[in-house]
Amino acid sequence: MKFNYGKFIFLIISSLVLLIAGTCFAADEPLEDGIYSALFNTDSSMFKVCEANEGRGILTVKDGKMIIHVSLSSKNIVNLFPGMAADAKLEGAVLLEPTTDEVVYSDGYKDTVYGFDIPVEALGEEFDLAIIGKKGKWYDHKVSVSDLIRIEDEKTSVEDGTWLCDVTLSGGSGKATVETPALLTVTDGAVTAKVTWSSPNYEYMLVNDVKYEPVQTDGNSAFEIPVVLDTEMAVSASTVAMSRPHLIDYTLCFDSSTLQPAGE
Repeated sequence: MKFNYGKFIFLIISSLVLLIAGTCFAADEPLEDGIYSALFNTDSSMFKVCEANEGRGILTVKDGKMIIHVSLSSKNIVNLFPGMAADAKLEGAVLLEPTTDEVVYSDGYKDTVYGFDIPVEALGEEFDLAIIGKKGKWYDHKVSVSDLIRIEDEKTSVEDGTWLCDVTLSGGSGKATVETPALLTVTDGAVTAKVTWSSPNYEYMLVNDVKYEPVQTDGNSAFEIPVVLDTEMAVSASTVAMSRPHLIDYTLCFDSSTLQPAGE
């Protein structure tokens, strides 16, 4: 039988077209709500994620909206603006304010840097992000978010039930603490922690822009919030200890290596 080169080439081209079409369809599918580890790519070595985090941030997806939290290399960048530097200078421009993050390097060295919650319109596509440093000059940059890994898939699965887990708190003035170990409740893989503060003056907490009210009736303020183990979680808490309410940024980290059943 004579080999039909024309038909062979046609089949190859058709297969490639179908493969590309299938890939595009998958990329267009909406991303499930959840928390992901993601690469935060920038166009400058002077503006990048802290080396301790290997270029990655935490992407939160909720109701179709995406926000990535990244910890930078220092406290030299004091504000970000989603857009061009020229627009950041306009009256009424809403700037992204920093959080204070604790990062831990591979050799165990700890440092305190600024972090930011950055809205993301699309994955794998460059978008404009302006930065301003301590000297007050704005700079334009291009950034993108890619290489998503669902956080739950990276962690050791924890059986449903109640557990005790060591938790560390950083940020704020350094005067506040939280009770450790904290009580965790795991239901269908979702982890909820009871966070009890060292003060009765906290009126609510914000986690991924969701407001949580206190669960205690007296004593120190306590909240039940969703958490991700072994991850630097940026949270905020409103305190009325001062002359007026203040919303303060903190970072919580729950260490899965310390987990033990709550009944023990």
